[in-house]
Amino acid sequence: MTVREMIKTHPQPSSLDRDALLRCIEDCIDCAATCTSCADACLGEKDLHELVRCIRLNLDCADACEATGRIVTRQTALDLGVVRAATEACAAACRACGEECERHAAHHEHCRVCAESCRRCEQACNDLLATIG
Repeated sequence: MTVREMIKTHPQPSSLDRDALLRCIEDCIDCAATCTSCADACLGEKDLHELVRCIRLNLDCADACEATGRIVTRQTALDLGVVRAATEACAAACRACGEECERHAAHHEHCRVCAESCRRCEQACNDLLATIG
């Protein structure tokens, strides 16, 4: 809720669609935490050797989501090229991580939850990109 208040009260709001922007920020923050948690949960699994790629993609996705969430939160003197590139990269990381987590979802509930979070974030990024043009 605080991020929503900050964006709403910003003295120099960007030209981006506020609802799409807020969904992207919130889903990026949530996905970063979810992916970090999933990587940690994978490390505790007995079949760790089968989860190496999943852990790697979890960590890459968490980093991309966190960076993107921070970039799109900044409103002053916005550079749409940077926002577009970060958001595209985040969507790609979410897509890759979501696909990998789905491969393990039948055996690991944390991967199912993570895949859903990645899909939501990917969609939020794509929705924001659609408003940028």
